[in-house]
Amino acid sequence: MATTSSTSSLSGSLISALGAGSGVDMAALAANLAQAQFQSRIDRLGTQQETLQSKISTASTLKSQITQLASALGERVRAGDLSPTPTISNSAVATVQNSLSTRPAGTYSLEVFSLASAQTLSSPAYASSASPVGSGTLTLRFGTVGSGSFAEDTSRSAVDIEIPAGATLDEVVSRINSAGAGVTAYIAQASDGARLVLKGQDGAANGFVLEASETAGDEGLAALAWEPSSGASSRLLTGAGNAEYALDGIAMTSASNNLGQIAPGLSVTLKGTNAGNPAQITFTDPSSAVTSTMQDLTTALNEIMTSLNAAIDPKTGDLARDDGARALQRQLVGLASTIIMPNAAGDSVRTLSDLGLSIQRDGTFMLDTSRLQATLARDPEGAAAMFTNGLYGIYSTVDKIARNATTAGNPGSLTGSVTRYTSLLSSISEENTKIAEQQEALRARLATQFSAADTRITSYKSTLSFLQAQVAAWNAQKD
Repeated sequence: MATTSSTSSLSGSLISALGAGSGVDMAALAANLAQAQFQSRIDRLGTQQETLQSKISTASTLKSQITQLASALGERVRAGDLSPTPTISNSAVATVQNSLSTRPAGTYSLEVFSLASAQTLSSPAYASSASPVGSGTLTLRFGTVGSGSFAEDTSRSAVDIEIPAGATLDEVVSRINSAGAGVTAYIAQASDGARLVLKGQDGAANGFVLEASETAGDEGLAALAWEPSSGASSRLLTGAGNAEYALDGIAMTSASNNLGQIAPGLSVTLKGTNAGNPAQITFTDPSSAVTSTMQDLTTALNEIMTSLNAAIDPKTGDLARDDGARALQRQLVGLASTIIMPNAAGDSVRTLSDLGLSIQRDGTFMLDTSRLQATLARDPEGAAAMFTNGLYGIYSTVDKIARNATTAGNPGSLTGSVTRYTSLLSSISEENTKIAEQQEALRARLATQFSAADTRITSYKSTLSFLQAQVAAWNAQKD
């Protein structure tokens, strides 16, 4: 209605201007006529632009909401308090953490008698790291080093390291490290000179001896050789040993201080000893954290559903017939009943409905706290397992929904919708540009025509004025 009224008003002003004779503003007349010619198309495209911009804004808001929910869930899961978390009474003894492969349970005592250690061996002192050492072959053999004895592990091959003529202590370091034998080397600048230091791996079976085969005429390499029966005891800085500890009073050993999973859901890394004073390991109860998270999840889902239901309303929604919005709605409506823990036992927690989440007739979510508490009491480990960063679980499921909604190149996603609407908006912008060019061309053509007409009218009026003057003169002579 507004467009029709403005066009009629403009036409009326043009008619009035046309009747004004040579006093007409021909430039304004040309501009007004050109605008009137294209005004209806401009108004229609303007309406389409506003509609598309609203669609883009609404779709982008929904994308942001579902993406933010997935991100917040990920951060909440990574906080670590949604599953039974192990704690140790003496943190100087060990670090403890959940083992993802098994559900945690129980209470344990840990007593550490010794830590796993690596053999460390030094060479005699040299003037500097650039000192020559002779040439030949150094051989590393592995096994158990005892007091004055060595029991070779014949299942492990000896490693030969060729030392070329003219080699320095620095060259020996490079050759040993390049051999990949599990023994590292470096130069220590001691008070009495430069010493070659060799360090093996943790564990009693990773002890080693160093043999030397010298090149005739270029001796000296034998000074680096060492074995426990005849080598200087001062060169053995530390011996290779296993960790010795007791879990719930049961004696155990390990070649590494990283014990891995030593009990259901419990992984341990040893840090110190506490012989005679066992540390206690317990698991926290995540029930309150799970309940709080489920309440927050329900609130967040309802915020998204409120926006989504308004967007797809068939009468007033910006995305009433949008494929991406309807795809998101279908996934959210089915969220509560979706099996998100397919590997869980049949009687364990498998869906969000098991945690009390349900969808109502009006498209909003509700949390049944009574059912949630019953599940937490019946299967607390199974409920906690839902909140992981793994392949399955609540976070993985919501993250998948968010990714589906924001996948570029998928016309059935919200991102696909935004791409499509943006393309249409670009087309309208191009059409507006063409209309502006056509309108300007029409204005210029009319202005040229009106200018010529105005020139002719001015000429006609000049002639008329002359004739009027002549008639007046003739009439005056008659009088």
